[in-house]
Amino acid sequence: MEFTFLPIDLTNEVHRHQLIRLLDIYMRDEMGNGAPMSEELAPKIIDGLKGYPSYLGFFALADGHYAALANCNKNFSTFKAKPLLNIHDFVVHPDYRGKGVGRFLLDAIAGYARENGFCRINLEVRHDNISAQKLYQKAGYSECLPPMYFWEKNL
Repeated sequence: MEFTFLPIDLTNEVHRHQLIRLLDIYMRDEMGNGAPMSEELAPKIIDGLKGYPSYLGFFALADGHYAALANCNKNFSTFKAKPLLNIHDFVVHPDYRGKGVGRFLLDAIAGYARENGFCRINLEVRHDNISAQKLYQKAGYSECLPPMYFWEKNL
């Protein structure tokens, strides 16, 4: 299987369609929210990402098929005085899980980040998503030291 790394171009209709398709798959998954994306949410996502200057997105193609997606945000590390990258959504289509495409995409993102002066990559993973944790560990990710919690306040 041949993998291709592809930065997302939100002006490209195919990219927009594939981003929404893969996000919907993620939302339907038990590690998402277990329900399909609502019809009115898709255009809001695309408009929101288009208007968000810190957005970076990437696809991994497997033999020309859109197999994985990473929606990322640029941020800034004050401790290192350099940009950092946060992987917010990471999706591998179920048909491509266990075939190396997730690892390929993580490695390609790390290469992109190194080439563009980022000091680190952050991501969050559900405590019960053991398969994702194994993938991230294989790609060189580990729990923060000291360990951190991911907290939220819904508004």
